[in-house]
Amino acid sequence: MFNNPYGYQYQYPHHVNSSRNNYYSQPNNWAFHNANGFYPDRPLATLRDYGPNPLVININEATKQNNTYRTALWTGKHLQVTLMSINVGEDIGLEIHPHVDQFLRIEQGQGIVQMGKRKDALSFQRQVADDFAIVIPAGTWHNVTNTGNVPLKLYSIYAPPNHPFGTVHPTKAAAMAAEVG
Repeated sequence: MFNNPYGYQYQYPHHVNSSRNNYYSQPNNWAFHNANGFYPDRPLATLRDYGPNPLVININEATKQNNTYRTALWTGKHLQVTLMSINVGEDIGLEIHPHVDQFLRIEQGQGIVQMGKRKDALSFQRQVADDFAIVIPAGTWHNVTNTGNVPLKLYSIYAPPNHPFGTVHPTKAAAMAAEVG
């Protein structure tokens, strides 16, 4: 039942039967706040793979904090979240995931996304910037290129996971080497 320490009869409709515990009373991996304006005195997030444990995080701030080409933030059985930082003038690299749907969200910067059914025919092309989402169906060739003057910061959701638990690729070259090896 709803914990009502003040004895009020009315419950706010959006908090019916909800816990009133504050975030600090939860286990560390359940409530994660970092330099997001609400808790400026708390340290920045440690960017690592928290899966498959519950996680609450300011994804915008974590994405902007990331300076690696790719860091897995959460890997579960059916889903994976990675953070990416693409340097000015660079791209993710033309790729296809035959059995993985992918969602990208741009948090900083601008670029161009290209997609197509064939590697040599990327007929879908759009400009993207802060707050844009990109949905890539399984079996679609795709690439994202940073066309701005700051690193392109984005996060990616793979379903099912596409990289091993704990993946960290400091650079695109390291990511390419890992795929070959």
